[in-house]
Amino acid sequence: MKNLYRVAIMMAAVVALVITSAPAYASKMDDRIELTARNSYVFKTYLQDDDIKIDSKDGAVTLTGIVSGEYHKTMAQETVTGLPGVISVDNRLEAKGAPPTANSDAWLRDKVKATLWFHRSVSARTTEVDVTDGIVTLRGNAVSHAQKSLTTEYARDVEGIKDVNNEMIVIESSKKKRTANEKIDDASITAQVKMALLLHRSTSALNTTVSTKNGVVTLGGKAGNAAELRLVSRLVNDINGVKRVRNWMTIG
Repeated sequence: MKNLYRVAIMMAAVVALVITSAPAYASKMDDRIELTARNSYVFKTYLQDDDIKIDSKDGAVTLTGIVSGEYHKTMAQETVTGLPGVISVDNRLEAKGAPPTANSDAWLRDKVKATLWFHRSVSARTTEVDVTDGIVTLRGNAVSHAQKSLTTEYARDVEGIKDVNNEMIVIESSKKKRTANEKIDDASITAQVKMALLLHRSTSALNTTVSTKNGVVTLGGKAGNAAELRLVSRLVNDINGVKRVRNWMTIG
């Protein structure tokens, strides 16, 4: 009887410990999710000027606040969704001002700007983008003729763009450029890849899955042909933070 009593006491103690420690563990996990999101590359680079509040309860995250554009809402959600421990994301973010009308010049301008931000071989910071009647005019500086040409290519591949006039000036620069080896968190890389594939006309309709581990991006899904499959790999290879691409997409 004494042994049974001792066992019962020990089991009760274990149950009590589990019950009391569970909320503490959940609280630490939620704190970690909120901190990791704020310290992510996406939040510190693209969303640094936005007013975003992150509230996690047992892995269910709610995003509230004001952001500067519709794409910022999507970027925030995609990044948080990819964080360890996140179960769901309730995106209540609101864009500042009225969103541009679909297919308007302002709408196309925002799409081109967003596209350039994700690729490391071009520079969104030094590129001015204007759109009139669906025709893009690019101004600013490029560090090489190759960068200028690639900026034209990326802008032209945005759905709705009719043509591109590139008036950028090539100025050789010794400034250190971002490399594929720069440490960027996996959630931010995945979010950038998803957004870039969505914005590019050549890949927007493809059914692609994306996952990232230690900077290595794995792609799944289907491509229409071998050319599309190669294009996806090339575009993803040029995303900020990507070290390597494993393209497991099938053709069909």
